[in-house]
Parts: sequence; structure tokens; C-alpha cells
Amino acid sequence: MPLSLNRRAVLRAGAAVATAPYFWIPARADDGIWFTRTTEPFVELETTAGRVRGGHDRGALAFRGIPYAGPVSGRNRFKAPPKVSPWTGVRDATLLGPPALQGPGTTYGEHEPAYSEDCLVLNVWTPAVNDGAKRPVMVYCHGGGFTTGSGGQRIQDGARLAATYDVVVVATNHRLGLLGYLYLGDLGGADYATSGNQGILDIIAALGWVKDNIATFGGDPGNVMVFGESGGSAKTCAVMAMPASQGLYHKAGLQSGHLLRGLPREVATETTRRVLAALDIAPKDFTRLHDVPADKLLALQLAAEKGQGPLAVPTPEWRASHPPPRPSLATLRAAKPGGWGPVVDGTTLPHDPFDPAAPAIAAGIPLLIGTMRDEATFFERDHPAFFHMDAAGLDAHMRRALGDDAQRVLATYRRTRPDATPVEQGIAIETAISMGNGAVAIADRKAAQAAPVYRYRNDFPSNIAIKGTDWTLRAGHATDISVTFLNTEMPDLQGDGPGLVEASKAVSGYFTSFARSGVPTAARQPAWPRYNIKDRAVMLLNSQCQVALDPDGQEREMWQAMGV
Repeated sequence: MPLSLNRRAVLRAGAAVATAPYFWIPARADDGIWFTRTTEPFVELETTAGRVRGGHDRGALAFRGIPYAGPVSGRNRFKAPPKVSPWTGVRDATLLGPPALQGPGTTYGEHEPAYSEDCLVLNVWTPAVNDGAKRPVMVYCHGGGFTTGSGGQRIQDGARLAATYDVVVVATNHRLGLLGYLYLGDLGGADYATSGNQGILDIIAALGWVKDNIATFGGDPGNVMVFGESGGSAKTCAVMAMPASQGLYHKAGLQSGHLLRGLPREVATETTRRVLAALDIAPKDFTRLHDVPADKLLALQLAAEKGQGPLAVPTPEWRASHPPPRPSLATLRAAKPGGWGPVVDGTTLPHDPFDPAAPAIAAGIPLLIGTMRDEATFFERDHPAFFHMDAAGLDAHMRRALGDDAQRVLATYRRTRPDATPVEQGIAIETAISMGNGAVAIADRKAAQAAPVYRYRNDFPSNIAIKGTDWTLRAGHATDISVTFLNTEMPDLQGDGPGLVEASKAVSGYFTSFARSGVPTAARQPAWPRYNIKDRAVMLLNSQCQVALDPDGQEREMWQAMGV
């Protein structure tokens, strides 16, 4: 059975489910139904760069594909995003703009154009424009790890949230993968000082656009929440730790993703050296990277995602000083060359985002944070053999991943979950490793600061079947996206089980009220207590929500005792 417990699988949490041969989704964005079509009457607005024309989308106004920064190809590669170039006339904003360059089949926007290196566009949904209202603004960072996805995915369309809760929703496209995170700071000097974090700087540039323009769209630039799911949550962690974001947002939300630590410069530079070697470019001639066709760079990235190609081959210097490690929890968590993500360069990202503490510059930012109860069903969806494991199979699986640490972990979960099957115990363990432990660490460290923290676990179960098994996704990773955005009529991971509409009202109500006031509330649902490390109050989201104190506390204590 393929080993799925690895860092790349976690970071690619929102990647293309269409590539998973044993996973079934009832319909996708090309199923013939255009849920998010922008219709008449059309509306024109003036932005700081020029006029745009949007229209109506399911009760709200929608403006799509608006440039928030300039071109990032050619000489602008690997650098902070330039200012947006003004245009004349009226720019059509009724259709989505291009997603970032990535592998095929990894975005789910309706009538979305081809991928492009120049991808810095955003979408806005609002109840009204130019009305002087000061609505809370919710800026969403899409999932897909740091390598895939777009702000145009149909189940994260913001029209329903905007119309139902009187908020403004923004979603961005930003650079991904090699083009978003190649680090040249140790080779290129001051001109490339921001490289390694250009994808996050894109998001911060979008927040700057929001500050300058969102009042025209009916939003309050002084009340902005930045949030995201999976890789979008990890990106939000990086935003919170970057000085450039200060003053541009006021609340944060982390859904099923975390970034305790960024990539060390040493690891990021080794990846860069592998890229240069693959292209037969000497380190002193690194500027030749500007002339390499983008598709050639993408091919290197895609091969590495499969553990293949030049990026999977260590340089002689790296091999000499980094012998292959033994399997363990520490090995599983360690940063490895060949992947992509924010780089702790000492300046743009001065420190690890949430290790050993929450970023001091985010001390005043209220935080909403949580995970799905059964995250790991998503990560194991294309390994049907996993769902047929017996106890011996689980032992072998965990030993391959955790080495000698497996014995303690398995003993704990068999004691705390005596009635669970080996598969259920395995899903619980992988859920903790992939998402749960990181969420606890961030919540604990953020709770030590002044601003409030609200923690949740989403228990609402999807009824989507995992082919080749007798399992459904249950409360798996990414099943909550459409639920959060009130888009449950669109067939997707959430399924169509009983209580879906009620769960969506609860989750969306909590999120939008948090964006408005910093305190999550929802109609006909319980009050949500502030999180602290004494009581550890967690809201269990469902069709009928409830508060639990330190759920799975014995397991949490074990992980923390093991240094996780």
C-alpha cells in the first residue's frame, strides 16, 4: 500500500480530486450547469486603476478577474508583485481571470480561462456598491497547498454569503509552486530579497488593493478578515507573520491547515540549486531563469510532486551533510528540499509563523481556527486498501511512517478508542498528524496573546462514497468548503445528507458574524466560548452544534508529550 502520510500530501490537501482513481464526486464545474454565471443588469464601477463592469450572481453583485497587481512574468519573475497597470475604457469583470500556472485539472472554476504566469486577479461579491455602507470584508485564500487551486472554484463563490449576511467577499489568484516560492535570496542578493515568498506577497498586495478600493464595493477597509482552507489556511498563517501585512487586515480564520514553520533558507536554497542543475545553469548565472519557458519550470515542479525528476535528486553537497533519516515523527515534520512554501528569510518572513510562539505582530488579531473530525479520509481516498486494514496492517502502516514512535501512538489510540476499528483508529491518527496537532499548537500559542481565539471541530459528515470501500468521506478534509460558503446546492464533496442545510447555516453564520464583530454567533445555535488552555472549549460544528471541553484530551496530551 502506498505510504500517504507525508508532508506533500498534507500541503496538497486541496489538490485535484479528479486525479484520484477511486474517488467519486457527483459533478464538477464542467457538468453543464453554470451556477455562478454573471447576469444582467450589469454595473460599472471606478477602481484606482480604471473602470470595471460586473453583474449579478445569485442575489449579489459579482466582479471577477480584476487585476490587483501588474505582470509577474519575464523580468518580474521571482520578485514582489509590481503595482497594477492602469487601463482605459471599461474592463469586463463578468468572467473569471486566469489561475496561476499549475498542473492540468487542478482548478474548478466555471468557464475559467487557461492557466497563466500573469495571474494576479481577484473576484469581489457584494450586496451593493457605492452606498456608503461599511460591510465586513472576508478575503479568502484558496486551498490546494502551495501548488494548485484558484480563487474561482465554484463552491467557494461568495455570492450567497454576501447576499445572505450583508458582507463583502473577495477571493484571489496568486502565484504558486516554483514561480511563487523559488528562493534566490542567497544567490541573487538585494534584488531578490523577497523571493521565496512572492506568492504570499501577492496575497498581501491584494489586501492592499482591498484597502484602496473596497469602500467603492460597499466594504469597510477597516474591518477585513483574511481566511482560508487547507493550503489557504497555511497561507493565512504566513500573512499573519509578515510585517508587510500589518494594518491591512483585522481578523483571521484558519480552516484545516497550518504553518507552524516555514522553509529554512538552507532547504530552500538546496531546492534552487537542484532547479539550476536541472536547467544546466550555473549559480552565478541564475538570472537566466527569467528566460526559461514557464512550462519547462512547471514540468520540473510536477515531476518533483511525484518524487521524480531532477528536484528529487540531492546535490552532492546536500547528500554529504544530510544522510537519509530514519522514520519518526520528527522526520515526518522536517522540511525537505524539492517542495514549495514560504521561506523564513529573516526579513520578509522574519521568523517561523507559529513556532515557538504566535507572531507578536498578530497579537491583536482575533482568530477563528479549526479542523474536520475525519480529515484523513480525503488524503487516503485513492488508497482503497487502507480502508480494509486489520490491526496488523495498521501496525505495519504506522511503523513505516513513524518508526519507533508508532508503538506509543498506537497504544494510546487503542486505549482511548477501544470500540473503533483499525481503520477508524488509523484515520484518527492521520487526522491528528496532518491537521489536528497543528491546530492545537496554533490555538494554544495564539491564546497566550490578548486577542480572542475561537476553536472548532467540524463533525458534519459527508455521504460521498469512497469507491472500492464501504466508507464515505464522513467529516473529511475539504468537505466544509461549500458548507462555509452556503453553496450546498452545488454537487461536491459535502454530499447531500440529512442536516446539510442546517449545518451550512450554522457554519456560515458563525464565520460571517466573526468577520463582523470578532465574536462568532449563529441563529439557534449555542454561544461560542473563547478558547484558553485551561478549559479548551471547542465548538463541535454540525446541524446542531455543541460545546465540548478538550475533546480527545488524552490523545492531545500524548502528542504534546512527544513534542508535536
